[in-house]
Amino acid sequence: MKKLILLLIPPILLNLYRNIKKIFLKKKLFENPKKQDLELYYDKEMAKILDMWGERNAWIEIQHIFHNKKDNKILDIACGTGKVIEILNKNIDYNEIYGCDISDFLISKAVSRGIDKHKLKVCDATNLPYEKDEFDYNYSIGSLEHFTEEGILKFLKSSLRATKYTGYHMIPVSRNQKDNGWIVNHQSYFNNSLKWWANLCNQITTDYYFLDSSWEDEISIGKWLIINKNKND
Repeated sequence: MKKLILLLIPPILLNLYRNIKKIFLKKKLFENPKKQDLELYYDKEMAKILDMWGERNAWIEIQHIFHNKKDNKILDIACGTGKVIEILNKNIDYNEIYGCDISDFLISKAVSRGIDKHKLKVCDATNLPYEKDEFDYNYSIGSLEHFTEEGILKFLKSSLRATKYTGYHMIPVSRNQKDNGWIVNHQSYFNNSLKWWANLCNQITTDYYFLDSSWEDEISIGKWLIINKNKND
């Protein structure tokens, strides 16, 4: 039926429709969202996904990152259900791991898995309610890309203010190294080039670098964005 309808449409109108569609999709694809999608972080099925998606890659890598760091106070930003905190508490000794998330539902899940509620906070990652240099290190896994451009900058600035040394952030980067923009999916996010991320970081500091992650999907590959605290911050 679809093919029959297309045959009945005059070619000039069909081409006009296709051109308008391309323009619309391109505009939508590259737009910078005005706000972050938050509804999913109160969903039970999303909580289940957050409990397992990084177990074969990012969660192993974060253990290696903190393997030789002892007697430190570490903040998990956007900690979700607290699964990574649980893993680090079990496998990395001599560190204090704290967590925060904007969803009180997800924080309740973290408490129910046995994480000390006094080490957890419900808060916005773009305006962390911690003292300056309160933590030695911070990290986030699969979180930054879900913020707006303005939100990403505020997130990084706020995390650096609360940290003495270094922040580690696992992010997706487009496989084709093009700026694919804001992908509207079940969980909306930026899927852009490494250069796009570097340009954002340059607005804050030059003391950062990227390392490969083994995480990947059909359109993205994983990178660790590592940002060091500037003494003047």
